[in-house]
Amino acid sequence: MTDTAQTPSPGFPSEAFAYFEGLDADNSKEYFRLHRDEYDHAVHQPMLELAAVLSPEFGNVTVLRPQRDTRVSNDKSPYKSYEGAYVDIAQSLGFWVHLDVSGLYVSGRFYPHTAAKLNRYRATVDEDADGTSLAALVAELRADGFTIGGDQLKTGPRGVPADHPRIDLLCHRTFDVGRIFSREPGAGLPDPASAVRETWRAVRPFLDWFIRS
Repeated sequence: MTDTAQTPSPGFPSEAFAYFEGLDADNSKEYFRLHRDEYDHAVHQPMLELAAVLSPEFGNVTVLRPQRDTRVSNDKSPYKSYEGAYVDIAQSLGFWVHLDVSGLYVSGRFYPHTAAKLNRYRATVDEDADGTSLAALVAELRADGFTIGGDQLKTGPRGVPADHPRIDLLCHRTFDVGRIFSREPGAGLPDPASAVRETWRAVRPFLDWFIRS
């Protein structure tokens, strides 16, 4: 019996990156129409296959549509410059992966959509036990080469002293903790499942902190 947790995915061929290079130069409905087969076979189908390989371990992996929702986006170009997929672990929390012209970006995300959720997060970080445990997880991920991204305040939240020991965490309004797997010029990206699997396993303790807190 095949171990689905270790099954590779076929990868993204070099044509996938050629598609994104062309889209970056001409993000138009005409370009997409002319290159629809290229998108379907080199970008979308491999992402669907990657999602199928990852879903047994991480939960349902949803692949996004290529069209941009220009009603809610400041970018009014009709198509996304990436192919994205995600797993909802809990409300405002999940795994993320996207393919773009430079390679593969894989992360864990915390996106609180209400002030109440953000305030609860900050109150928890302010507590020594819970806040220190999150700081240790973030430090470990950073040491392992992860980028600790997300939307952040330029100064601390109102009422928080500037010398708070976890001021950097309290400044976060969202988190996007991930890493980039770059491709070689002119080449594809073989077996992305290994990269995604390794990264999502590494960020799982970070995401679990939000579930417990």
